[in-house]
Amino acid sequence: MEKYISLAHGDGGELSHRLIRDIFIEAFGSGGSALFDAASLGIEGSRIAVTTDSFVIKPIFFPGGTIGKLAVAGTINDLAVSGAKTLYLTCGFVIEEGFPISDLKRIVEDMAAEARKTGVTIVAGDTKVVERGSADGVYINTTGIGVYKEGIGCSLEFEEGDAIIVSGSIGDHGIAVLAARGDLGISVPLNSDCASLNKM
Repeated sequence: MEKYISLAHGDGGELSHRLIRDIFIEAFGSGGSALFDAASLGIEGSRIAVTTDSFVIKPIFFPGGTIGKLAVAGTINDLAVSGAKTLYLTCGFVIEEGFPISDLKRIVEDMAAEARKTGVTIVAGDTKVVERGSADGVYINTTGIGVYKEGIGCSLEFEEGDAIIVSGSIGDHGIAVLAARGDLGISVPLNSDCASLNKM
């Protein structure tokens, strides 16, 4: 019997994990490296870090940020937690027909501001326009390229006594987005704390 992708089988994180484990790793043969937030690649004797992510958040504007700020910060953070310093980003946009140019400018300006703040350069990109009703306004895909800091590496092995670093209140971003979406049916005076953490 044919199986289909459905969020009814779990939340987005659980579903993504199963797809990566059962379909993508098996096909691409990436092994354990596919379980990290970034891949470590050897190029002419040097080690670089590469990550890619897609952002489909709704709403695209929320208290404390936009899909643009989130795309840059999220990609930088994927490299940061892998022990790498982000140098360059690329970005691809899937834009729904009829999407306001003023909203696109706001998103792009937020991306540029977050990249400048963290010393990262956006070096390449792509745009695709799809039919009205085919997307929730705009989707963004980003790829980050970085270098590993000397003496810092990553492992999936955890031992007793290891520390978990929490940079702020847990759940601020999720609650701010849910409240902006209207799913909670209440007003919450809370801003998303999405931010690039590579300077920590």
